[in-house]
Amino acid sequence: MAREIFVAKSDDLPDGERKIVPNGNSEIGVYRVKGSLYAYQNLCAHQGGPACEGLLMAKVEEVIAEDKTYQGMRFNHDEMHIVCPWHGWEYDLETGVMVADRTFRLRKYDVVEKEDGIYVLA
Repeated sequence: MAREIFVAKSDDLPDGERKIVPNGNSEIGVYRVKGSLYAYQNLCAHQGGPACEGLLMAKVEEVIAEDKTYQGMRFNHDEMHIVCPWHGWEYDLETGVMVADRTFRLRKYDVVEKEDGIYVLA
């Protein structure tokens, strides 16, 4: 049975923010984005970097016109990425899957919000 790890009071984790909490010999990064909660082990699949300490940024997309010409780049705020600060590996916030090679992923945890706060099930 999973144990509950207290993360924060609900008001202490506003939208667009994260908090990193200890979990034995590791850590878990907990995010609140667009009203949803996500939690991942703070361990990049690449070389063990602190993935959850990196940037949280919108997906960068190339803009290609109908005639297949390059029109530049844009941010897609519908898909947010966790970017590991060591080597820039990017993970989809909703799934934890590495965006350039979907065979890699962050370890995902369930998160619950109760009257007294936010908890990770680990």
